[in-house]
Amino acid sequence: MRLIQLSEIDSSMIDLVGGKAAGLGAMVRAGERVPDGFCLTVESYRSRRLPERELIDAYERLGGGRVAVRSSATAEDLPAASFAGQQDTYLDVEGAGPLVEAVRNCWDSLYTERAVAYRAAAGIDDAAMAVVVQRMIDPAVAGVLFTAHPITGCRAEMVVDAAPGLGTSVVDGTVVPDHYVIRHHAPAAPDGAGCLGGDQLEGLRQAGRRLQELFGSPQDVEWAIDADGTLWLLQSRPITTLFPAPPDTGDARLYLEFGHLQGMLRPTTPMGVSLLKLGAGMWFEAVGARVDPRDPLPRLVPIGGRLYYDLTDFVRNAAMRRRLRTSLQVYGPRVQGAVERVLDDPRFAPRRGLPFRPRSVVKVTARLAPAAVAGLARSLARPATARARAYRAVAEIRRRTAPPSTSATPAERLRWVIEDSHRAVMSPDMMGLVWPLTAGILAGAAPSWLLDGVASEEELDVVLGGMPHNVTTEMDLALWRIAVNARAHRDLFLGSPPEELATRHLLGELPDIGMSGFLDRYGMRAAAEIDVGMPRWAEDPAPLFATIANYLRVEDPEQAPDRRFGRAAERAERMVETLSRRARRARPVRGRLATFFMRRSRELTGLREIGKFAWLPAIQAARRQLLLIGDDLVSGGLLERADDIMFLDLFEARAAVHDRADHRGLVAARRAEYERELRRPTVPGALLSDGTDVEALAPRGPVEAGVLTGMAGAAGRATGRARVIRDPAGAYIEPGEILVAPTTDPGWTPLFLTTAGLVTETGSPVAHGPTVAREYGIPAVICARDATREIETGQLITIDGAAGTVRIEENP
Repeated sequence: MRLIQLSEIDSSMIDLVGGKAAGLGAMVRAGERVPDGFCLTVESYRSRRLPERELIDAYERLGGGRVAVRSSATAEDLPAASFAGQQDTYLDVEGAGPLVEAVRNCWDSLYTERAVAYRAAAGIDDAAMAVVVQRMIDPAVAGVLFTAHPITGCRAEMVVDAAPGLGTSVVDGTVVPDHYVIRHHAPAAPDGAGCLGGDQLEGLRQAGRRLQELFGSPQDVEWAIDADGTLWLLQSRPITTLFPAPPDTGDARLYLEFGHLQGMLRPTTPMGVSLLKLGAGMWFEAVGARVDPRDPLPRLVPIGGRLYYDLTDFVRNAAMRRRLRTSLQVYGPRVQGAVERVLDDPRFAPRRGLPFRPRSVVKVTARLAPAAVAGLARSLARPATARARAYRAVAEIRRRTAPPSTSATPAERLRWVIEDSHRAVMSPDMMGLVWPLTAGILAGAAPSWLLDGVASEEELDVVLGGMPHNVTTEMDLALWRIAVNARAHRDLFLGSPPEELATRHLLGELPDIGMSGFLDRYGMRAAAEIDVGMPRWAEDPAPLFATIANYLRVEDPEQAPDRRFGRAAERAERMVETLSRRARRARPVRGRLATFFMRRSRELTGLREIGKFAWLPAIQAARRQLLLIGDDLVSGGLLERADDIMFLDLFEARAAVHDRADHRGLVAARRAEYERELRRPTVPGALLSDGTDVEALAPRGPVEAGVLTGMAGAAGRATGRARVIRDPAGAYIEPGEILVAPTTDPGWTPLFLTTAGLVTETGSPVAHGPTVAREYGIPAVICARDATREIETGQLITIDGAAGTVRIEENP
């Protein structure tokens, strides 16, 4: 079939007619007013033979005259990729010769540079081109209707841009259109200005609601109103840039993105979310709190695969909302400011009641308080003993996380994952580890208020540099020592792709540089490591070999990471002495107390990473068992790949194992959504239940040309070439370059050893990235909005970690 009328097309024909024609056909079948026309299918494109006679005959049956000739690629107008403006459209085409030429031009536009680049960015490998031919409408006014606000994401609002004449002037930006924002569930009421009247806006509102219901998602609609006042719908496609909406609860809710505190903005797999909630439920049960076994953490809500915390009940509590401004400082200024704006929203006005069960809080407090007081006091009094206790706890947790035997059945493996994998690590005080860790955090924070007015934030940052006893820092320096061992084989490790080196290592074909021992201790780590769905370094050490190659490029001995770390430690010790003398002169009592806490900080604050480190063996062990279960389900024809099990939750996995439920269709849909979300460049930090990105509502402050303003992460200044990296796997960075990234977690920190500074788009002062940056003595700026888009690799930039600024320099 080479030609088909729009009225004969349905949504199942997308592979034959492309996305645009499939959408138009669905609109015609639904009774919408669409200009009459037909489609030249992809069969002609694939054969590259244009059926000119059939095309001209169809054009003449349409009535001849002026027509619009529009591309309709098979990868176009899809839920994940709109291809807006990427392929060509030709208007006012008249006559057989111009029609044939326009069709050929549409075909050619599939492989323009911009279309190829767009497909690559969208992860689309192949496409074919159909062409739609429709009668031209002579519009008095035309434009675009978005059935959700394309900037804020609000699903309760529609946006209309309109201008007299053809709508192309609105689409291509050659005019300043009249702009209208209308509500989904309220009649449109224009302010009297502009080219649209109330009846016309109301017609667009109703059409928008019909189309959104027809296609099941917010739509980007092109429309035209002719001289008779008739509304014509020219195209409807999904708005692909919207962040997924939160679940519909029937009430206004406020969600805060949780992952960036851990330096993680990539989506979490469904199994990752399920296991996180399982572990939390175990801890709550261990301390005597009641939870729903099906959802132990109902306030932790996956949206777009990211983890959001439902803060609504705390915002609506009169006592707690007063304390939110201070407690949210850890989220950074952007999220903090967003929440402050929500406090003025009448939908979040205070209500009666508490956001928790007082009885549960009393019970948990009574159970933990005595151990907490004793544990904190012991840790501060005898820090070396406390550290030893923490390390013994890590070893004991690992020892108790013993997986089932190799002969275990899939049902037995799944039972172990659900009932036993997190039992040890989710004990109330994690085998005594929590109190040394907490004491270190308190000791690190106390000097800030004790020395207020005596020491600057930059000086206090220096005290935290070169911090010993941090498992992540120790890991990075251990990897540096492996790179030193690799110098004898420099050409091999610099000249081979990391993926090849990883494969050869797993086969035992590489020289022994100490990688096996490193993986024995740290192989459970990875980027986004709290997600059980992520491969561990023990499975895929390619990122480590990429980092080793970076280290091998360090030629200046003074830039060696161990020396940089040592210098940071020496500066810290000198600063402790300086501040101690200054504080004792200014405030004798406070000065002595501040000195005590600075000393204890040097002995205990490095333990802040050890809690998560102790948790990772449980995640790795659970992952291994889940993959073995996945192998069994593949053998039974219930999954396509073993790691497909990571796109199920624990309840669905149980149904697959016990009831032999086939989840292949569900897995395919979730994997496709996950891969789409991996490509998302930004993630809202604060989100309302109607889909509004609260940060997008904030007016932009004054901006100095060439300067990005963020938040202080780690003190110091550095100038260097930028290296923009969005994924640490296989990342390459030259010594002395400044790393610019969306965010960072421990899987990124090996890159810190050769970088001159760090810039991230999100984060918190207590997150992994700035904490490790301070310990290495490198400056860091966090929460620099759009940094990975505003800065290009190779640009010369200067960062000021104390001021929180990034200046893009004039390149010499």
